[in-house]
Amino acid sequence: MKTILLLRHGKSSWEVGSLPDRERPLASRGAGAARRMGGFLGRVGPAPDRVLCSPAVRAAETLRRAADAGGWSASAAVVPALYGASPGDVLACLATVPGDVETLLVVGHEPACSQTAAMLIGGAAVRFPTAALACIGLDVTRWDEVGPGRGELLWFVTPRMLAKFDD
Repeated sequence: MKTILLLRHGKSSWEVGSLPDRERPLASRGAGAARRMGGFLGRVGPAPDRVLCSPAVRAAETLRRAADAGGWSASAAVVPALYGASPGDVLACLATVPGDVETLLVVGHEPACSQTAAMLIGGAAVRFPTAALACIGLDVTRWDEVGPGRGELLWFVTPRMLAKFDD
């Protein structure tokens, strides 16, 4: 069994002028949410063995802040196909992941996160607010076996849900 973690980037800033979409950084709210989600993942696991990240600045910042807060490290690859991805694009990326990776984190965007989660778990609607994190168990032994209906949603959390537990 393999595990995929789908993390939508944190809230991005619109106060940076006329930057292209890919270059928009995280807003302060998004940075805090990324730290919250990373800390949660560090406490409950599973920590990722490998990360695939969109090339967007806000996705890379989300990954960095989450990993720092969670105290986990994993080799990460920037995957251009994850920017503007469809569920099929995400599946194509998964098929290239080495077999020794047990837990994979994908840091991306909407609607790819919600559509990919829905496809993997058999069609349920999944609403993915910024910085939401889903953990899906996959009934496969190799990443190239991942496909529609092969997963089970193990848990799903949002920054707002976790904020209730902050001190």
